[in-house]
Amino acid sequence: MKRVIVDYKNVSDDVLAILKETYPNGYDEDDSIKFTNSKGEKVEALEVKTSEAIYLIKVSAKLEQE
Repeated sequence: MKRVIVDYKNVSDDVLAILKETYPNGYDEDDSIKFTNSKGEKVEALEVKTSEAIYLIKVSAKLEQE
């Protein structure tokens, strides 16, 4: 299965719909995955699984508001 890290602003509508279904009431600290990327930056992401891939959607200020 393919694994993809993507920024919230670049998420397709299909994956966005699954994200909203997975976290209908929002998310908390226990739902997010935290890691350091290759540039040494700390990243927080939410995992969304589809039949073809596992997406890590990077949390941004916009996603936090949604």
